[in-house]
Amino acid sequence: LADNEKEDVVLQLDNRISRLEGALRLEEKITASGGKIFATNGKKADFYTAVQECSQAGGTIATPRSEGENTAVLRLVQRYNTYAYLGIKEALIPGKFRSLGGAELNYTHWHAREPSGKGEE
Repeated sequence: LADNEKEDVVLQLDNRISRLEGALRLEEKITASGGKIFATNGKKADFYTAVQECSQAGGTIATPRSEGENTAVLRLVQRYNTYAYLGIKEALIPGKFRSLGGAELNYTHWHAREPSGKGEE
């Protein structure tokens, strides 16, 4: 394709993506923060199923790295009146938590006396 044809295709795709994002926002299935889109299908699942479904959708399970991202996840939690799994796991050292990839957490917003590893963090 010529450069101008490529630009037209990109503009058409951008427009289509924007319309799809708008529709999903209206349905409160997605929310955004920091250039990331947080989404849910609203279905209950166990942790490993959630990780797998996120991967199959081309994403990863949410690991909030800022107050804005945490708020975006919280919006979905409140919308569905449920909890959310996060991409965080307890390290080999009890009471220490890391991302699923093993990286140290640079942002946390735990409840008082948490994390306890009991699922109420």
